[in-house]
Amino acid sequence: MSKSLVEMAADLVQSQCASKGMSTEEIAMALQSTFGALQALQADEAKLQGVVAEGGAVAGTGVGVTPEKSIQKNKIVCLECGQEFKMLSPKHLRSHGLTGREYRAKYGFPLRQPLCAKSLSDRRKKAGKERGLPDNLRKAIAKRKKGGNGKKAAGK
Repeated sequence: MSKSLVEMAADLVQSQCASKGMSTEEIAMALQSTFGALQALQADEAKLQGVVAEGGAVAGTGVGVTPEKSIQKNKIVCLECGQEFKMLSPKHLRSHGLTGREYRAKYGFPLRQPLCAKSLSDRRKKAGKERGLPDNLRKAIAKRKKGGNGKKAAGK
């Protein structure tokens, strides 16, 4: 259970009193100013959380980029550290203690969203189409729907 602002202010002033002698008036002033500072911090925190809810910059990361604008034509900005890449590699995400799935969930990306620059994604898509991957994938799906895969047939 978290402490109230009054309790936190009292703890801070009590610690201050223990380290130096304070009069009753000084204690009262310290309590008021500490409580006011804690209220201001709480209000600032609420504003930052409201900005994130409205699609603004992500609070607490120090990165001034929204998740929607982090994926750009020639770069992707890591929302954890602010570095720019062509692609967010699994190795880089591990340095933040995240997997690709966790990163996508944390920042509200769809699970199938590529974590790379749009130009790189387009280049990969074009190369895949040239190799015939979509046609081969359609054939494999149609084959699965018709009669299942070869493993079941061999096991009978």
